[in-house]
Amino acid sequence: MAEATAPQDSVDALALDESVTFTSELIRIDTTNRGGGDCRERPAAEYVAERLAATGLEPALLERTPGRTNVVARIPGTDPSAPALLVHGHLDVVPAEAADWTVHPFSGEIRDGEVWGRGAIDMKNMDAMVLAVVRFWARAGIRPRRDIVIAYTADEEASAADGAGFLADRHAALFEGCTEGISESGAFTFHAGPNMPLYPIGAGERGTGWLKLTAHGKAGHGSKVNRANAVTALAAAVTRIGEYEWPVRLTPTVRAALAEIAALHGIHPDLDAPGFDVDELLGKMGPAAALVAPTVRNSSNPTMLDAGYKVNVIPGHATAHIDGRTVPGGDEEFHATLDRLTGPCVDWEFAHREVALQAPVDSPTYGKLRAAIERFDPDAHVVPYCMSGGTDAKQFSRLGITGYGFSPLKLPVGFDYQALFHGVDERVPVDALHFGVRVLDHYLRTA
Repeated sequence: MAEATAPQDSVDALALDESVTFTSELIRIDTTNRGGGDCRERPAAEYVAERLAATGLEPALLERTPGRTNVVARIPGTDPSAPALLVHGHLDVVPAEAADWTVHPFSGEIRDGEVWGRGAIDMKNMDAMVLAVVRFWARAGIRPRRDIVIAYTADEEASAADGAGFLADRHAALFEGCTEGISESGAFTFHAGPNMPLYPIGAGERGTGWLKLTAHGKAGHGSKVNRANAVTALAAAVTRIGEYEWPVRLTPTVRAALAEIAALHGIHPDLDAPGFDVDELLGKMGPAAALVAPTVRNSSNPTMLDAGYKVNVIPGHATAHIDGRTVPGGDEEFHATLDRLTGPCVDWEFAHREVALQAPVDSPTYGKLRAAIERFDPDAHVVPYCMSGGTDAKQFSRLGITGYGFSPLKLPVGFDYQALFHGVDERVPVDALHFGVRVLDHYLRTA
């Protein structure tokens, strides 16, 4: 790419158009991740790699498993002494049942000013916006201040073993110098009330603890009394886990979110006061409470059960799966509590485990992310929040990269962004993509 030119206030019209075209065309490439390795991201990876290569970059296509393809490219910055920035997005999507949708989930149809299809929000929109920005820079002769590493990953919707985990473990050199990263699930408009457009920036993630429970008992005839029934023992443990009320654990990111969102509602709580009741505070925060409520404590939700093979046979073992999530610093409590709730007749183990994350909300990077949103939406109230789930930032954190959720979209009142994650009729407004391209262009050139 050519040397940097003077900063511009806006991208060109082609970049705006390409953000829409790329979103639509990526949606049409079915990259459904059904888990267990049942996915093929390579066609989407080749799509983005071809368009990156057209700008003069040299994208690397990397696979741990054939067809599970990742793309990584580096854009040189103008300041070699500056730390590099990682921008990453995943190419896989969760399954979609076409019969439930208004349009076919892999049509990429543009209807009523919106791009429809699986991945429109999670997260082929961000993939497309980044691609549009990079191509605009090539046309305009723009280089960012710091090196920017672009990564399109596989397998985020499962274990990330073929995606970000593989890249972090086997190709760490490609991310040399990266100290921070941005990706999905942040900087979208959340309408918390009249004239209260919030833009939550992800500055933390709860940890992932997917559990497998196994109860061992005595097999026997279904007509006979059996005090060592594995199904009974498992059902009791699952009930205890599902009904357990986890204690409140407020992390720095969540404390900042509570304080800033409450202040917008005219409330100034003392979070350290004796008897402080976070649930009472959340009840006063209106719709915005949904941004914070899932992250004030650990959680454990039973999701799968498996036992037996015939109605009149008591099986010798039974299994269940639990979706566990932990706040930063909550692992020890989580482990001890599960030991207690499962009891002596049920064993448990982690089927998949990833760390919780926190990112500072008083850092220069967070300040620049906030400023980029406010530049293009002066009415914005930018607030930090902790994600209830997880992203590829967990895997990249192994390389010392601090992650922020920043996939900017300006959304209209009534557009339920969070409900469309993994939901039916997933779609993204064209105007939101245009906003995101402008914000990303400004932030990434000045980061």
